[in-house]
Amino acid sequence: MQGNGKHVWHMRKIKEKSNVFLDLASSFGREKNGVDGMEGDGILRGMNAEGFKTVQEFAEENGITARRVRDFCAEGRIPGAVRQDSTWLIPADAARPEDGRKVRKARAPSDGAARRPFAGVPRQQEANRNMMAYCPEIKVVDASLRDGGLCNNFRFTDEFVKALYETNIAAGIDCMEFGYKASKKMFNPDEFGKWKFCDEDALRAIVGDNPSPMKIAVMADAGRTEPEDILPKSESVIDLVRVACYIHQIPTALKMIDDAKAKGYQVSCNLMAVSQVRTEDLDAALKMMAQSAADIVYIVDSYGNYYPEQMAALACKYVEVICAAGKEVGIHAHNNQQLAFANTIECCRWGVNYLDATVNGLGRGAGNCFSELLLGFLKNPKYDFLPLLHFVQNRILPLRAGGTLWGYDAPYMLTGLLNSHPRSAIRFLREGRTDYARYFQELNDGE
Repeated sequence: MQGNGKHVWHMRKIKEKSNVFLDLASSFGREKNGVDGMEGDGILRGMNAEGFKTVQEFAEENGITARRVRDFCAEGRIPGAVRQDSTWLIPADAARPEDGRKVRKARAPSDGAARRPFAGVPRQQEANRNMMAYCPEIKVVDASLRDGGLCNNFRFTDEFVKALYETNIAAGIDCMEFGYKASKKMFNPDEFGKWKFCDEDALRAIVGDNPSPMKIAVMADAGRTEPEDILPKSESVIDLVRVACYIHQIPTALKMIDDAKAKGYQVSCNLMAVSQVRTEDLDAALKMMAQSAADIVYIVDSYGNYYPEQMAALACKYVEVICAAGKEVGIHAHNNQQLAFANTIECCRWGVNYLDATVNGLGRGAGNCFSELLLGFLKNPKYDFLPLLHFVQNRILPLRAGGTLWGYDAPYMLTGLLNSHPRSAIRFLREGRTDYARYFQELNDGE
């Protein structure tokens, strides 16, 4: 029996290497021909998988955790390592990089100033950002309808949306995102609720001319919104257009940002899945966004992969580049590892002023930072979380009872750990599966 078990283990390793290598060949073809998923020319097909290691093999040989190896790969610190779905392919001759983490000694700096654990944050800002103090520059953005719409195809009733609008005003929320500005040429309106498109008539049926101080926002996905979908600001009740993109869509996003800005809107750029972006690519993207017409640039932890110490370093990177250009930085966190709130306030601590949240964490998959939790923490007297609690009681509980699902669960934790899109976890739960260990193995095998 032991011999058979060992044989199965070796076969599993062979399968893992083979599958990863075939994915690499496919990825090479896509990268060579563009980002639209076209077939490659098969240059790598004749090669075999020898000369490469799995994450686990590299970890065991170097006496570190698989998690640390994945971090090294994601940070571009292992030359030649290639991301493939939920795993990495590592050259056999790759050496372990320097850890880069240091144990701080309990001594004061020689100049007598306060220790600065992260470079790039202005001293005045660092000194003032005491999270137990009143910080009037902080803005809270409610993304409940837009992110929550991914749970029910945006089929919220007008009564629900109107109640949320009034609740956010009462709670002191600074901005409410109503949904997407999706192109009806690409998406069939019969298959989605109205908040997938946020037509002007639909918005005004809820907010009128919006006499409140709360701003109205919509999101426009790069490549999924036509210029004509965004009206001139003089004809719209919308204040903020949030342009969302992946790293390869930056040029498209910049054109959309220019268009929205020229029409009179405040504009943000939300770079998604940043946890999968190579360091050098992120540095280049931040420089481009700093030079763009965007007013706000968002950190988006799409897969809920980051820990607070990683988020702190990332926030400082954004603040150093973006705030120097006279712009603001925002954070949109996902709750796969139940860290959305912790990551949000950690970013806030290092100068990030635009904080996304949703009522009761409403959002696709594991959801987001809880609005009521965030407002209960912030020390701004204009915020009041009690209206949110009433909304949870009167609207969110019936929404859950009606079958709309979201929130932390073990499958989302696993995709967060492995820095993977939650689509497979969503499918796992919809199928009623509970074999979590098997699912984890499937993720590791790239199935």
